[in-house]
Amino acid sequence: MRAVFGKKKPVEQPKPVTPEIGGFRLGGAFEIDSLMLRLAEPKLTIEGAATSQIIEAVGVIDMGGGPRIVRYYTDDEGYIQVLINGDDDSGILEISLWYFYDSRPIDGQQAWDNLLNNEIVKDEYDLEGTTFAPYWENDKPVCLTEKVYNKNGFVKELDSFNMLYSRNLQDDKTEDLLLPHDKTEELLVVGEERIANNTPDRLLSRVTGIQLNISDFKVVA
Repeated sequence: MRAVFGKKKPVEQPKPVTPEIGGFRLGGAFEIDSLMLRLAEPKLTIEGAATSQIIEAVGVIDMGGGPRIVRYYTDDEGYIQVLINGDDDSGILEISLWYFYDSRPIDGQQAWDNLLNNEIVKDEYDLEGTTFAPYWENDKPVCLTEKVYNKNGFVKELDSFNMLYSRNLQDDKTEDLLLPHDKTEELLVVGEERIANNTPDRLLSRVTGIQLNISDFKVVA
């Protein structure tokens, strides 16, 4: 039969449909203003951020009928995060640049429970000598579900338990007048949980970020 009809052509899988917001898109590229980075980095936890970055994956967090969080994960160990209300650019509320500080696996239910109850939400958070104050007014981690896609399609879905902290970057020095934005750095402390083969895969991640103005970046592809 194959000799008569030939081999069956493989069915092409549809490419993932992911949000394209503010010009950011899966497989695209953007540039961060080098002057902004040079002025900001001495005050930040972030070090050595690349000015040119390629978007390798997209994460979408549905907030339940309100704003969405869309994360454009890059080849530089970080992501651009867009907070948007609606489906078009007119609904953009905030754009920020984030970098992973560290992560560690959480083994066992007791360690996981301790993380959720004692390690994520604190009156203040010390990150190796740098103190961050709570930004959200909650006493329990905020639960979010993120769906992540790459060029091949759906990759994973994970639940995260979050707390956001912030610190002021400005002091009384004259050169601080050159710092961009609202002079703050944010810290996101996250307990991540993904179920694979009925087994939980859990870790603690810490990510730091800054707000971006429209003049701080340029989409180039």
